[in-house]
Order: sequence, then structure tokens, then C-alpha cells
Amino acid sequence: MGAQQVADRFAELYGAAPEGVWAAPGRVNLIGEHTDYNDGFVMPFALPHQAVAAVSRRTDGVLRLHSDDIGGGVVQLGLADLAPGTDRQWTAYPAGVVWALREAGHEITGADVHLSSTVPTGAGLSSSAALEVVIALALSDLYGLGLPRWKLARLCQRAENVYVGAPTGIMDQTASACCEQGHALFLDTRDLSQRQIPFDLAAEGLRLLVVDTQVKHAHSGGEYGKRRAGCEKGAALLGVDALRDIPYDGLDAALARLGDEEEVVRLVRHVVTEDQRVERTVALLHAGETRAIGPVLTEGHASLRDDFRISCPELDLVVDTALAHGALGARMTGGGFGGSAIVLAEATDVDTLTKAVQEAFAAAAFTAPRVFEAVPAAGARRLA
Repeated sequence: MGAQQVADRFAELYGAAPEGVWAAPGRVNLIGEHTDYNDGFVMPFALPHQAVAAVSRRTDGVLRLHSDDIGGGVVQLGLADLAPGTDRQWTAYPAGVVWALREAGHEITGADVHLSSTVPTGAGLSSSAALEVVIALALSDLYGLGLPRWKLARLCQRAENVYVGAPTGIMDQTASACCEQGHALFLDTRDLSQRQIPFDLAAEGLRLLVVDTQVKHAHSGGEYGKRRAGCEKGAALLGVDALRDIPYDGLDAALARLGDEEEVVRLVRHVVTEDQRVERTVALLHAGETRAIGPVLTEGHASLRDDFRISCPELDLVVDTALAHGALGARMTGGGFGGSAIVLAEATDVDTLTKAVQEAFAAAAFTAPRVFEAVPAAGARRLA
């Protein structure tokens, strides 16, 4: 999907060439799930799949939006009418970013936007964050706001939390805005400090597969919010600002203090052990022991399945089948309740693993999964 193609479609829709074309990617989270809203550690990397936006400014307080991926024509909104909870369509994501920018005091006077995305929706690969970040970067550039990437991510998170109503953490937007090609992003979600960790699997004869189960999920659904509320309850009961403040070597004592709060115990145990898994993964990658991260990924899936309870039969089938056919490690990735799993494998085993997963899905009468290789790509950028 080239910049010129998107620019040409913009001109067809709006009668003039756009002022520019921007792109922002989806992401895969290697490790660190449901830790971001607990002030913890995450380790995503950007995908080649991206949202592309052709954009021009307006001066009349009008926002016009069009997407090649959604049926229908151009949607026109008044900036003065933008308010949280007023939009339940796809337009809430770009409109929410405009609202968040204006709420933060930036003088946005309108825009014409045409969008096209290759990030699968509902697959746990952050299609919504890609949409938000590409709009934020375009408007920051066009209006000369000069916003740093971390601040763009914060504004996009606010758009999703407040305007859309999805209680997501900061990881997805930061990954889309800040990741670098050939690297995974080690992010501390409390202070937003970042380290780019080299992650070149092909050079080591390895591959990371994404298996999109085709089971759709939505962050604005109630179960995600319940998990977040449970984590906040756990932090309050333990007298800390966030679960990140519970040290791994103090986990048993913390769980004992929670008494018979069984659900909270499970949530706390996952978050604290998941933070430790992120740190182990970083250490292994720094030591050049990439294959050794496989069991850490698998541990993460067991925790998400048994403690956080956000897996589903399709995700478990991917993980179990991949491990039975020689994968080094596998786990669900993303918010859960569907979406995708990742599989770390030797390059020579990819075809065998892919076939095994496809056959397992067919035998279970599940919808055929989509399998593709995840290669760490560049973050958001201007294309033209």
C-alpha cells in the first residue's frame, strides 16, 4: 500500500492533493501482557502492517473522515460537537485524537482525512492504536505542534480511554509511535523510559509467527475493564500505587495478605510474575540467548490462561499444537478473549508448525487461522 495510492484516493474524494501522507504500524507484544496499566514493563515491536493516512488541514472547524476499509462515504463532523461517548463507530478513534489534541490546548481547526490500513482488526495487533497514532503524527506535523513521540502516545491513549471508552494502557500507542526497525521496545510504562533491544531473529535462524485465530475481541468490552479494576483493587488492598510496586521476591507475602480474595490473588500473581518475565527476556536477549526466551513466552501463556483467565480454546490450541510440533515457545498476545498467538520457532520448522496448526483448527471445526511471520518494523513516520 503505497503513499501515492493513498494520496490519489484522497484527491478523488476531496478534489485536491493532500498536504502529506503518514503511516503508523500495528504491533506484536513479545512479552508483558496486562502490565502496562499496572505501571509495569512491556516489550512490543512494530509490525510491517500499518495504517496510512493522507491528510490536509481545514480552517472551518470541520473534520472529514474516510476509510477504504469501512463501507460508506465521507463522514463529516464538527469539531465543536466532539465529545466522549458520542460516537460508537470507527470514526471515534481519529475523532478522539482530534478531541484530545484540542483538550490539551492545541489549536486544531479541522482536517480532511483518508485512511487505509493493513493491520488486522480485532486480532490483538493494535489496529486502533495505529489509527490513532497516524492521525496524531499527521496533525502534529501539519499544525507545527512539535510533539515528542511519548506525548503523542499519551494523547492517543487519552483518546482511547476517555473518548472511545476503552480502558487500555499506554503500550500500544507507544509501540506504534516509538518502535524502531529490527528492535523490540523495552518500555517502563511508569516513567515511559525506553530501550531499543536488537531483535533480529532471521540472523539466528529463528522466526516468530503470528497466528490470528480470527476470533475477534474488543477492548471496550466489559471483561477487559473487570481485569483492570481487579488489579486496581489488588494495589489498593496491598497499599501500593500500582502492582508494579510488589517485588517478585515479595510476591508470596503479598498474596498471603490478600486472604480469600481469590480473583484478586490470581490477577496480582500474573502481573508480578509477568513483569519478571519481561526482565528475564531482556536479560536473555542481551546475553545472546534468544532461544532461551521460548520457555518464558510459554510460561506467560499459562499465566494468562490460568491466572488472568483471558485465553480461549482457539488460542490454547495454537499454543499446545505448536509446542507439540517443536516450537521453542508460544503464547497468546494482546488483550485476550481472542485475537492472536505468537510462536517462536526454528526457521526450518515453520512449514511443519504452520501445517500442524491449520490441521488442528480444521479438526476442531474452527475458522481457519491466518499465519504470518512477524518482522520488527519501523514506527510511525511521514511517507510523503
